[in-house]
Amino acid sequence: MNNLMATYYLDIETTGLDPKKDKIITIQYQELDRNTAEPIGKLKILKEWETSESEIIKKFIKDSKITDKYKFSFVPVGYNLWFEHNYIREKCEQYALPKVDILDRPFIDIHTCAVIMNKGEFKNSGLDKMTKKPSSGKVIPLWYEKKEYNKIINYIEIETVEFIRLTKWLYKELPEALTRFRRITE
Repeated sequence: MNNLMATYYLDIETTGLDPKKDKIITIQYQELDRNTAEPIGKLKILKEWETSESEIIKKFIKDSKITDKYKFSFVPVGYNLWFEHNYIREKCEQYALPKVDILDRPFIDIHTCAVIMNKGEFKNSGLDKMTKKPSSGKVIPLWYEKKEYNKIINYIEIETVEFIRLTKWLYKELPEALTRFRRITE
């Protein structure tokens, strides 16, 4: 049994917001250093248009080890992981694949930090509002419909860079904030 914790940036792109009728078109993940959030290795992007939705989910399950009994072998780090959770759970059921429950294992969702950084407001706490990410993913379904896959890949790459930039900053700043907090409570 593996006794190492492995953290992975995790995100998906979809054709809409309803996991029962819309589909997952990409699953992207990249290992991150567990203490700094520095990327380790390359970003993996599984593309539905190259195979199928069920095949990218199968590949993700197999390659990520997210269904291992040792729940720390794949610790998702993301932004609004409930979205990925709902989609992947629904699609696993739809395709009779092994159950994947992202929220029933260790996970890190940095959207919570963004809401706090935004003075407790959910409005304007999206990754595109908190970083230099140029837009939300609302245009992804249109690009998919038009088969503008290169635009989707470019969007994913920029989003990943901005997510990791924010996450690395949080990994650096929050321990220092804890030290400052402990000083004022002594």
